[in-house]
Amino acid sequence: MSEGNSGESKPRAGRTADGRRQLRGALAVAALDLFAAKGYESTTVEDIVAAVGVGRRTFFRHFRSKEEVVFPDHDERLAGVVRELEQAGESEPPMAVVCRTAETVLDMYLADPEVSLKRFELTRQVPSLRDREIVSIDRYQRVFARYLRQRFSEPPDAELRAAVTAATVVATHNHVLRRWLKSGGGFDARAALREALHEVTAEDTRVSSPESAADTGEVVVGVVRTSTSVHAVREQVERVLREIGENDSD
Repeated sequence: MSEGNSGESKPRAGRTADGRRQLRGALAVAALDLFAAKGYESTTVEDIVAAVGVGRRTFFRHFRSKEEVVFPDHDERLAGVVRELEQAGESEPPMAVVCRTAETVLDMYLADPEVSLKRFELTRQVPSLRDREIVSIDRYQRVFARYLRQRFSEPPDAELRAAVTAATVVATHNHVLRRWLKSGGGFDARAALREALHEVTAEDTRVSSPESAADTGEVVVGVVRTSTSVHAVREQVERVLREIGENDSD
């Protein structure tokens, strides 16, 4: 945190793209530390900028709110996922592309375990932050589903297959990530995710359900225990999507 407390280096560094990323990171780390020490509600923007040695205007050039500082790089991560999917070759199987991209998302969390663990503890304590996290999960799921719809060309269930597969991959990723976070980073999450994705994608992901189930625009959020098997996660996702289709057809 010594660099984050320097009132001179950070404002100058913020003039370049790399410097702006460093400053955003410093603000985020300072905020997470203060939230842990003082509580989320009790920490003010003034507290955060004082810890880093910058002014309020600098903070609001990077973040629209105190809530946003908890997720400083989400938009950048999502853009990276979109680029990786767009750059994938047509000869590569779509499931291999999506699973590889899911590993990339996990790597973003593993790259800075201290921040990831602090954020995890915070989102467990503050409902509004947990809600924001759920919204971010849905955005990843929609990106995966859009890519898979473009690659799955077999009617009549391409849309449903894409929706089920995207939901399954995201649920599996989050299942492994949450286990890793709850363990304090105590196991090889990347290897665990690769094995889990292999299990859930080894079988055909098609399900029998009305085609309209994939086009409802509903957000499907799965809540499962970390001890739940990846096959059970997949079955829960498929069951929910079937129920959506049945309700829409009534």
